[in-house]
Amino acid sequence: MAISKQRKEEVLAEYSEWVRKSQAVILVEYTGAKMKDLDGIRAKVRDTGGEFHVVKNTLIRRVFAENKMDFPKEYLVKSTAISFAFADPASMTKALTDSTKGSEFVKVKCGFMAGRVMTAAEVKALAEMPPLPVVRAQLLGVLQAPAGKFVRTLAEPARGLAAVLKAFSEKAPAAA
Repeated sequence: MAISKQRKEEVLAEYSEWVRKSQAVILVEYTGAKMKDLDGIRAKVRDTGGEFHVVKNTLIRRVFAENKMDFPKEYLVKSTAISFAFADPASMTKALTDSTKGSEFVKVKCGFMAGRVMTAAEVKALAEMPPLPVVRAQLLGVLQAPAGKFVRTLAEPARGLAAVLKAFSEKAPAAA
């Protein structure tokens, strides 16, 4: 379906803003997929704070050129949908790959993150990473472990002295 020039400019502006705001962009091929499948993917991606849209290759090529993103031309052929990760790229990519796992019609083409193009394998690796809150919790645990061990080491002599005093106090009344 052809769209007017004004609508194209609006779409270009919206996509350009989303590309600038997003931490990662994932391109997906959806040849032969049903709209119901795409709506399910869209819902899961939105739950993670992202966006998922079917796009025209010519429009998205212009958006990428405006934002100095160099994608190889073979990624922008056939049917293309694009996913934007505004909050957490790992959780958005995980939601995207999980929702496309059972489908033979939807597959990840590539991605763009931190100024470079990612292959489909790299996108899959990103999806396997734990979400940001889990990574933060793991990092906090690693940072707290030495401090906790230090506190236990400092408290051990006092604990040993208390055990000796308790044993002595229990032994003294029995002896009297």
